[in-house]
Amino acid sequence: MRNVQLAGKTVPLIGQGTWRMGEDSQRREQEIAALRLGLEMGLSLIDTAEMYAEGGAETLVGQALRGVSEPYCLVSKVYPQHASRQGVVSACERSLRRLGVDRLDLYLLHWPGSHPLEETLEGFETLRASGKIGAWGLSNFDLGDLADADLSNCAAQQVLYNPQARGIEYDLLPWAQQRRMPIMAYCPIAQGGRFLEHPALQAIAVRHRVTPAEVCLAWVIRSTGVIAIPKAVDPVHVRLNARAATLELDSEDLARLDQAFPPPTRKQRLKMV
Repeated sequence: MRNVQLAGKTVPLIGQGTWRMGEDSQRREQEIAALRLGLEMGLSLIDTAEMYAEGGAETLVGQALRGVSEPYCLVSKVYPQHASRQGVVSACERSLRRLGVDRLDLYLLHWPGSHPLEETLEGFETLRASGKIGAWGLSNFDLGDLADADLSNCAAQQVLYNPQARGIEYDLLPWAQQRRMPIMAYCPIAQGGRFLEHPALQAIAVRHRVTPAEVCLAWVIRSTGVIAIPKAVDPVHVRLNARAATLELDSEDLARLDQAFPPPTRKQRLKMV
């Protein structure tokens, strides 16, 4: 599986997202099993957030990691309303307790909020100095949100990115690549469903004898430094996500997808879900 450096660790280009996990107690065992299967398949990057199920996803991830011997990279995110200088420290400590760990590999500000970014970054640096996080980064920040910030220690940026949402290619992605700052792409297969029935995705999938979702994931990670973090609960989907890391699209595939989902020709507002 192809890898990239993230927060001082070597991680796969495809990880595991946890949005909408931890919301239904009847699915808990299935979700825990899916995360553990992903780790066994080499999907060692797990992304979560205090927002997901109001801490429920973090608790679930902690249960999934209990007794796990495989190395992993753990990422969580702080609510903007908790991201004051001291608030971010307290929020991180709560996340650590829910996860049952002493340290996060990467801690992100979930989206821009009312607290000055410089105060949040000071809180992040306090956490880094105390060893409670290995590195910090941002999520859902456009270039305009970053104009006056000291990002010399920013380890990653997490944003929406898939064939339907290519706006970051115009400016944010080149900016990050120039700084060798990894981009974590959430919703890399959009919302799935009818999107995966698009004729271009279907045709490429048939050509390579894979699924349209695998085509999407392979497309997302084609760019240098881009990591996809799809969520999967069905074990079949977990295995397909892992397999997608080995799929390489050729110039014919990429041209077909460019025609179906044109790249941006001007600045676009950063999309969020």
